[in-house]
Amino acid sequence: MRDLIVSTTPADPRARPLVAALLEEYDSRYGTFFDVAGAAAEMNRYPPEAFAPPQGQFLLLLRDGETIGGGAFKRYDDSTAEFKRIWTRQDLRRQGLASRVLAALEQAAREQGYGRIYLTTGFRQPEAVGLYLRRGYTALYDPAADLQALRTLPFEKRLTVTAEAALA
Repeated sequence: MRDLIVSTTPADPRARPLVAALLEEYDSRYGTFFDVAGAAAEMNRYPPEAFAPPQGQFLLLLRDGETIGGGAFKRYDDSTAEFKRIWTRQDLRRQGLASRVLAALEQAAREQGYGRIYLTTGFRQPEAVGLYLRRGYTALYDPAADLQALRTLPFEKRLTVTAEAALA
């Protein structure tokens, strides 16, 4: 069993399992709660170029050539990367794969000169909330609030930018 993280684009055929599984996951958890168009609208909100260097990144986690996870980021502002589409295959969860994807995304963001990460997750994704808190992200909402009323739950994390990225 060999795992490999690769930088690619959302148009890569190897990304199809990630996109399809994310659509299924969002639909199963939220249906049309956020928008009558549902998960497909969220997945198509940003063009693939938004996740391309030098301002973004799209990563896949492959195991023996099969997509088992991934994630992406895009420019949020001059110093902030916004993480999106973080996913691991449902039958392989609770093995640290999402943490590996997050670490790879954080490193790529650092290398591109970002000093801060911003991300949101939905109120029906407690696993994601736990992951972000364990990985050092700060909740930008009141955890005691009515999470359904908040709808989306924002987080941030400060990064130490590498010397090479600071010079770029």
